[in-house]
Amino acid sequence: MAFIFWKFIFVYKERVFIVIRTDKEYSAMKERLLQDEKLIQAQEEELKKLGLTEDQIKRVVEPTISFHQQLKEEVAYYERIKKGEFDALENLSGLGRILIGARIAIGISQSDLANRLGVSEAQVSKDERNEYHGMTIEKAQRILDALDIKLISKVESLPKKLAS
Repeated sequence: MAFIFWKFIFVYKERVFIVIRTDKEYSAMKERLLQDEKLIQAQEEELKKLGLTEDQIKRVVEPTISFHQQLKEEVAYYERIKKGEFDALENLSGLGRILIGARIAIGISQSDLANRLGVSEAQVSKDERNEYHGMTIEKAQRILDALDIKLISKVESLPKKLAS
């Protein structure tokens, strides 16, 4: 079980990211949340038995609680995208995550998307694992077309013109 769990966690610039891309990973993450809650409670009880103060206990379990909170946020994000609720896209940052979310929201598997794109499932899995980092606009458009998704973007603000 732990091996499955770790395959959708990655670290970038010292920040941990948890990425749920399939219903199987979602189920594993929900189970992990339940296990973590029990673990945190057991840790706190054991530390109390050892005579640690509330402040000391808090410092010891804080990293576990922080990571647990990240897991909860990722589960909540997955549940939102399953309903088709997406965060705003700013300057194309997060476009890969939007594409993954769109696939999940409309209920298309990685295998189905691969077939629609004419690529291997392994390629789609790799691209999603990397959140489509460095993809071209053309590739993004092919994915949008394969998903039959229309993405609308607008210019929110322009810098003032520089004097000539």
